[in-house]
Amino acid sequence: MKLLVTGGCGFIGANFVRLVLEERPEVSVVNLDKLTYAGNLANLAGVDETYGGRYRFIRGDVCDEPVVDGLLAQGIDAVVHFAAESHVDRSIEAAGVFIDTNVGGTRVLLDAAQRRGTPRFVMVSTDEVYGSLGPEGAFREDMPLKPNSPYSASKAAADLLCRAYCVTNGLPVVVTRCSNNYGPYQFPEKLLPLMLTNALEGAPLPVYGDGRNVRDWIYVEDHCRGLLRVLDKGRPGEVYNLGGACERENIELVGGLLRELARQKGQDAEDYLSLISFVTDRPGHDRRYAMDFTKIEQELGWSPQVDLAEGLRRLVAWYLDHETWWREIKSGAYRDYYRSMYEGR
Repeated sequence: MKLLVTGGCGFIGANFVRLVLEERPEVSVVNLDKLTYAGNLANLAGVDETYGGRYRFIRGDVCDEPVVDGLLAQGIDAVVHFAAESHVDRSIEAAGVFIDTNVGGTRVLLDAAQRRGTPRFVMVSTDEVYGSLGPEGAFREDMPLKPNSPYSASKAAADLLCRAYCVTNGLPVVVTRCSNNYGPYQFPEKLLPLMLTNALEGAPLPVYGDGRNVRDWIYVEDHCRGLLRVLDKGRPGEVYNLGGACERENIELVGGLLRELARQKGQDAEDYLSLISFVTDRPGHDRRYAMDFTKIEQELGWSPQVDLAEGLRRLVAWYLDHETWWREIKSGAYRDYYRSMYEGR
């Protein structure tokens, strides 16, 4: 099987590529990635040497029609589409690139897959397309889409394009929507790696608003295993929610992370907890997400396996063991962006 992964140098994409190559010896992977701020070749360091001829990296843009069409003309059996601008704050600052990449790039891929008769297309989306929940209930696949940020609106538009190509053109597309991921190789502007790396540097830990926004958290390996299950058995035209069955307020989650860091470092947790600083909330910040993943559990037999305590233990251990990786990222352009987003709040 020959798999085209878009955005395979990003956080979830890199974890997925590693999992596929490790556990599916019959699969070869072509990784198309533009290497924007969140795409990092270091996320796949050693893959070439370990898996030899089963992995190929192509630096390119999903919006580049000749490049995409040329790759799909090479006998691709399935596309798993991660490539996206994904940070909500950045979408509020400048929405245009989110529309170009997340909507336009998805359209380019769908057109090429249609022309080339690609047998399988998995669109990796997000729970944010559903909007915000009240204090009860969970998102189901049949709920209306109510995105509240330019990022989530662009992902919702891409999801609907996928549906249209499936219904109108018969393209075998499956859409997945997942809750908040955490784990190795996550870009340090996201909540958990930002808190963790700032704490290790003794820097303030900026938490939006009152810190009581609720998210459902899933360890990235669980998400990737769910994607493999959908790739293998998901029904074309269907949407599958994936979640971690782990709702936490942001401030509660940050506290748990810092206590685990203190435990692994042999230090007093209060030294880290005292660094927490509440900053002005982001505009349109959704209050609560939660995912009902009954459908994928019943149809495909998937459920999350890594609980929060174990996930945080793995997360902290990985970042402590990979200090060079995250310090190289938290420099230069990233530092300029960080200052523009948080200083003065």
